Amino acid sequence: MDWQLVIEKPLAPTSLNTTRIPLQRLAVELEYYARANWTDLAPAMVHTLVVESFENSAKIVAVGRESLGLRADFVLKLELREFQAEYTDVGQPLAHVRINAKLVKMPQRAIVGSERFDATVPAASDTMDAIIAAFDDALGTALKRLVGWTLQTGQANRN
Repeated sequence: MDWQLVIEKPLAPTSLNTTRIPLQRLAVELEYYARANWTDLAPAMVHTLVVESFENSAKIVAVGRESLGLRADFVLKLELREFQAEYTDVGQPLAHVRINAKLVKMPQRAIVGSERFDATVPAASDTMDAIIAAFDDALGTALKRLVGWTLQTGQANRN
């Protein structure tokens, strides 16, 4: 594909814009695991993984972060809506990832597509290693769908 894509850093609510790993036992309350942190703020970490996912696809001529100042054909606007472990009445915690995406055609700044990418993966056990592995699987699933949708939508709206 001969078009270029810029990926903006995902927006996120304050509760997810942290290095702390969130957990949810009640629908109206978010807590955090004690002595457990992501390596970076969650939106920054997801941003890096989104860029890497597009680079690894090798399907697009150029992809980069908005901070690079590239002149892109499209801008991918992201919002991190869910990024927590959820405890329910049944079994092990679930890693829940939801990313909302809008693909914007430049220079018109017209939204050519909008989609939600949601993945929930049960952890094998209630240990931090198993929960992180479930997050990795859930995020990988969501990003695979995001990349495929973006490439298809961008190609369909190239001209």
